[in-house]
Amino acid sequence: MDENLLEDVVKAALAAGADAAEAVGADRRALSVTVRLGELEEVEREESRDLGLRVFVGRRHATVSGSDISAEARAKLVERAVAMARLAPEDPYSGLADPELLARGPLPDLDLFDAEEPSPEDLEARARIAEDAARTVEGVVNSDGASGSWSSNQWRLVTSGGFSAPHRASAFSLGASAIAGDGQVMETGHDYRTVRWRADLPAPECLGTEAGRRAAQRLGARKIDSTTAPVIFENRLASSLMGPLIGAIAGPSIARGTSFLKDKLGQQLFAKGVNVIDDPHRLRGLGSSPFDDEGVANRRHALIDDGVLTTWLLNSSSARQLGLTTTGHASRGLAGPPGVGPSNLTLQPGDADRAELMRQAKEGLLITSMFGPSLNGNTGDWSVGCSGFWFEDGELAYPVTEITVAGNLLDIFARMIPGSDLEIRGASNAPSILVDALAIAGR
Repeated sequence: MDENLLEDVVKAALAAGADAAEAVGADRRALSVTVRLGELEEVEREESRDLGLRVFVGRRHATVSGSDISAEARAKLVERAVAMARLAPEDPYSGLADPELLARGPLPDLDLFDAEEPSPEDLEARARIAEDAARTVEGVVNSDGASGSWSSNQWRLVTSGGFSAPHRASAFSLGASAIAGDGQVMETGHDYRTVRWRADLPAPECLGTEAGRRAAQRLGARKIDSTTAPVIFENRLASSLMGPLIGAIAGPSIARGTSFLKDKLGQQLFAKGVNVIDDPHRLRGLGSSPFDDEGVANRRHALIDDGVLTTWLLNSSSARQLGLTTTGHASRGLAGPPGVGPSNLTLQPGDADRAELMRQAKEGLLITSMFGPSLNGNTGDWSVGCSGFWFEDGELAYPVTEITVAGNLLDIFARMIPGSDLEIRGASNAPSILVDALAIAGR
């Protein structure tokens, strides 16, 4: 969105009585194509321009957004925002980011934007190849379809504190879902990938074959008795264990006192040698950005360093509430104030691959699918529904289904062993993780 337009919105907000203001403009274009059973099923095209405005009147603030950016609509947006702020309750921690913390000078080039725009025909062709490959896998009897998509996003932040900078990124996605059957039961499997540059996508036939393979290997899944046993979380989903960690070290949770980690800063949470890195400047990273969503300069953080919790994730508001300095983790959309969030989160790999982890554990559960997680944020008690494979003597024995694993995250974090099979597939990544004993609820 045009920088001058956003600067005009900020100036209009100040003229209307705001003490400070920030405007965000977002331009998005997207295209997606879905095929199923060899037929074109859906084509969607999206183009949008949206404007968000946050204003401060003293310690009161309000945020509004809209998709009409005409002069008349912008004037109404400003009027509404200032009026809402005057009626809002006071927030002693509100305000723009401190000027000395803003990103200045040349911003890092993170190689996030591929200017190539694929045609619908190209996306359809890739999706067809992926689905055809999935359907040729032995045991696959049907398809849930395949899809290809592309998007281009441009985002600019302008504040009355003197910050103005753009951020743009592209995304290319390809996915396929297969259904396997043996005459008695059906099982599904999928594979999906999103990257910043089209050239980084896997070959569609490889992706489709993997989707079919994952469906077919689920045939014959059985229920197991409840037990306590070693559990390995497959690398594709192991990063899900990091989600509760991030929520528990988020500044707002700490400020409210609602986190099971609220007293753990500087303490040993994980085994020595375990490191969790958050890096907003990873080249082509799905979570990368040259500054956070308040314009603050961001940088790489070792959230867990040799097993020790080193920091909270802070935006300006939560930092002020805790008497600290923002860590550059502000995250926001257009319609609300900033929250906090990580960028590219990575649990660093260990020394043993998944096969070696299974040999170390000898017998237990390999989880390949999880759903319906439950977390008590105050205590860290956690459970999740899952399916996967039982292994014996370090080798896969048979698929299992309809099970739940549960434990306390403080205990799980302290005992987890990262494998070596880290694969960067998204903004949050981890190798396979072994936990030597977890409660498993079966039949």
